[in-house]
Amino acid sequence: MIQVRVLCFGVLKDWLGAAAAAVELPEGATVAELLARLAESRSGALLRGIAVSVNAEFTNLSHVLCEGDEVGLLPPVSGGSQAAEEVVALCSEPIEAEKWIKAAKHGEDGAVVVFDGIVRNNTRGRQTLYLDYEAYEEMAEKQMRELASESRLKFGVQHVTMIHRLGRLDVGETSVLIVVASAHRSQAFEACRWLIDTLKKTVPIWKKETFADGAVWTAGEPFPPGISVVPLEAAHGS
Repeated sequence: MIQVRVLCFGVLKDWLGAAAAAVELPEGATVAELLARLAESRSGALLRGIAVSVNAEFTNLSHVLCEGDEVGLLPPVSGGSQAAEEVVALCSEPIEAEKWIKAAKHGEDGAVVVFDGIVRNNTRGRQTLYLDYEAYEEMAEKQMRELASESRLKFGVQHVTMIHRLGRLDVGETSVLIVVASAHRSQAFEACRWLIDTLKKTVPIWKKETFADGAVWTAGEPFPPGISVVPLEAAHGS
């Protein structure tokens, strides 16, 4: 086995949860294998479009790593005009809402609207102990990216962050965070409401609620027309 030191910068520092981390890999492991290892316990969405350095030199996915290498994960650098942004991720760690809200704010924004979905302690009078979320992850991330892009075009907002937690969540923890930044408040409010409502209807994420007296998978909202299907047997029998 070898050990490499992974350095993260910018938004990736929040994604990793630290500026640096030691990672053990088998001998002969490549940069591609390192990224796959990191993505096992975290959403890999933020790794798309990054650059990678080894010992302060740009490299590629096939580069073979050695003991003690210092690997930098580099998001696109700041510079020039501020481009509209989208940050979309599924994660298994607690969502640090304040960090993402701060990261969404830029000088040209006049409003930031936040939806912070929190696990409550009861549902319809039943005491909630905890929730479990699962997703068809590849499809969910793809659809969340599409929603973020569509909202920017539809409402003219500058920045969209959408992060959804997976796994077990306790009462009081954030399950989904949506942050919308815009020059004007009306667009930000409208985009944020549209994003959470559409996410709940179309993105393949499911919730199981465990109560003091039992557990149940939460019935979701019906898919919009054109998405839901009816088995042939049911269709013929109706």
